[in-house]
Amino acid sequence: MTISRRALTLSALGSTFLAGCSSMPAVPRPMVLPDRLGRIAPALNAQVGIGTFPGAVSLVAHEGKLVHHEAVGFLDAAKTRPMPRDAIFRLASMTKPITSVVAMMLVEQGQMKINDPVTNWLPELKNLKVETPQGDVAPTRMITVQDLLMHTAGFVYGPASPSARIGKMYADLNIESLETDITGDEMLKRLGTIPLAYQPGTTWFYSIATDVLGLLLERVTKKRLDVLYQEMLIGPLSMVDTAWWVPQPKRARLAETLDSDAQKASMLRAYRHDTDPAPRQYLKGGAGLVGTGADYLKFAQMVLNGGTDGKTRYLSRKTVDFMLSDHLVGKAGVPTATTGPGYGFGLGWGVRLYDGVGWTPGSVGDAMWAGAWGTSFWIDPREQLVGVLMAQCPSNRIHTRMLYKNLVYGAVS
Repeated sequence: MTISRRALTLSALGSTFLAGCSSMPAVPRPMVLPDRLGRIAPALNAQVGIGTFPGAVSLVAHEGKLVHHEAVGFLDAAKTRPMPRDAIFRLASMTKPITSVVAMMLVEQGQMKINDPVTNWLPELKNLKVETPQGDVAPTRMITVQDLLMHTAGFVYGPASPSARIGKMYADLNIESLETDITGDEMLKRLGTIPLAYQPGTTWFYSIATDVLGLLLERVTKKRLDVLYQEMLIGPLSMVDTAWWVPQPKRARLAETLDSDAQKASMLRAYRHDTDPAPRQYLKGGAGLVGTGADYLKFAQMVLNGGTDGKTRYLSRKTVDFMLSDHLVGKAGVPTATTGPGYGFGLGWGVRLYDGVGWTPGSVGDAMWAGAWGTSFWIDPREQLVGVLMAQCPSNRIHTRMLYKNLVYGAVS
């Protein structure tokens, strides 16, 4: 076999290159520096001092290991009881990623597809119209399960509606159960009489879509949402304090909001967690859960692990990749009000599109969401990082979640 002079030359060059590589210093493995993590508690305590919140619980995991878990400040508005690490918080919209994961678990089981029309299970919505400047018109296509996962169904949150007419209808018909109870069947019946703000599939607009998704999951499985979540996710993950209400024995661990917070009274009327809501109103798949930081970290770490907690596989790795991809290509609207700039939206959470652009450091592909009460979390696959902040400060929630991300990413080496 004849070897050409060119092949011998390339072989020699390759050997020289490999030899050079072997002498190059290894790229340092990403680390989270303990001394810099030590900045978090004093910074959060400073927020307690200036009246941002009574107290907070923060958790950071790196490469699957808990590297920070601190409780600062106070549990109660009067600042008489120290904040415990196992304090229970109203999760609000941090319920949404959990609902989205349960939905995709059912997709993997073959019980539904994300391109299925929601009217397969929610016939109350079959006659929906779409509001336009020329009057209400028929939708160009049916709402799909994917639209509910992505907030592209055309639904809204009434107080934030771009249409005063639609917002008033949401309020008058008690769609969001903001102050009084309403059953799921009745809510869907009334919702079916209100026009959509946008044509389905065209525009991202934050909305009750995940609440509707929760009701759809109940119809798909013929199980109440609390039972379904307990069986599929909350129970197996040992999220022992995550539930739809706070029973009396745990009430002493429920974190409070400062009385000075302008949103406290209206939020407490809307989030009624003192008794089991299921017999009297629909369980909100978009906002109904309470839980601890440690519980939520288990959920977030499972997603970061590609759908497993090391013992049980909840989702396939490909499904998780699919959920963490941007699904807003070609659509109007962005989740900036929650995420800051530079984020698209996957199936259940905001997904970072650029290393730059945002209000905090991060990585392309990191995924986050947050709750109106002041809770927030994110997962960063590139850095193998999870951050969870639990606080109850509705009026200061944007400031707090961005401050916390700066503190955590400031510890990454």
